[in-house]
Amino acid sequence: MNQKDFESVVQQVLSELPSDLRQKIMNVAIVVEESADDETLELAGVDDPYDLFGFYEGVPLTERTSAYGLVPPDKISIYRQPILAACRNAEEIRAMIGETLRHEIAHYFGIDDERLEELGAY
Repeated sequence: MNQKDFESVVQQVLSELPSDLRQKIMNVAIVVEESADDETLELAGVDDPYDLFGFYEGVPLTERTSAYGLVPPDKISIYRQPILAACRNAEEIRAMIGETLRHEIAHYFGIDDERLEELGAY
């Protein structure tokens, strides 16, 4: 799947999220990148770039104070090459994009990996 088609699927998946949830996502750039750079891999505690499908960078809503303002947008990166390598067809790619996007949005809302595990998200 080429870059343009992949980005289109990301946008479709994002548009299918419940509207009340989408309306609460503000000041967040959602970008498609080929794979994570070394700095991001280190932050995520991951050695192999093919093991990281997405990454959230920013200040989760639950950690923001009244001093939060005039800051650049948070960023959710979706990594194309690792997702393509892990999936066999367009249906699996779409599902993995959806899972990854929802996971990173959960981090934006302040839900950490431990809580996602408790909730049965993965």
